Amino acid sequence: MTVPIVLVQGDITRQRADALVNAANSSLLGGGGVDGAIHRAGGPEILDACRRLRASHYGKGLPTGHAVATGAGRLDARHVIHTVGPVWSATEDRSELLASCHRESLRVAAELGARTVAFPAISTGVYRWPVADAARIAIGTVREEADPALFDEVRFVLFDRAAHDVFSAELAARGAG
Repeated sequence: MTVPIVLVQGDITRQRADALVNAANSSLLGGGGVDGAIHRAGGPEILDACRRLRASHYGKGLPTGHAVATGAGRLDARHVIHTVGPVWSATEDRSELLASCHRESLRVAAELGARTVAFPAISTGVYRWPVADAARIAIGTVREEADPALFDEVRFVLFDRAAHDVFSAELAARGAG
């Protein structure tokens, strides 16, 4: 038995889940894309929590492939799990770092008791990871790592129809979610 994987086209900041995954930058202090949207929608509580993390454990920033949680501020979630995706490279295979983002986010979610987790398409925006490869890595890692005893649902929230279609094709190729 595997954890159900659900695909949604839309805005991750409008999702209701125990944990929303933020495609953060290493500073943890907000940025563009999903990161900026989560910080704006969640309000100053998220930024304050991220500043505390920087002042304590992550003075040099959160390393690529790692994950850490904060509260969710005004979002309809209990937690935000921040993970730093790799920048895509044509000359270096960084796929293990992208898989680590998903694996580590699931590990943190399990530690928090989060039964539902919503992921964006990590690294596919300004970090230029090809969406089809990101879908392969993301869905494959979640299928391998998400324990059905710990999770009720893992959701991928894809901002546009094109990304949704690519993730849908990958999920169909692996069998229904």
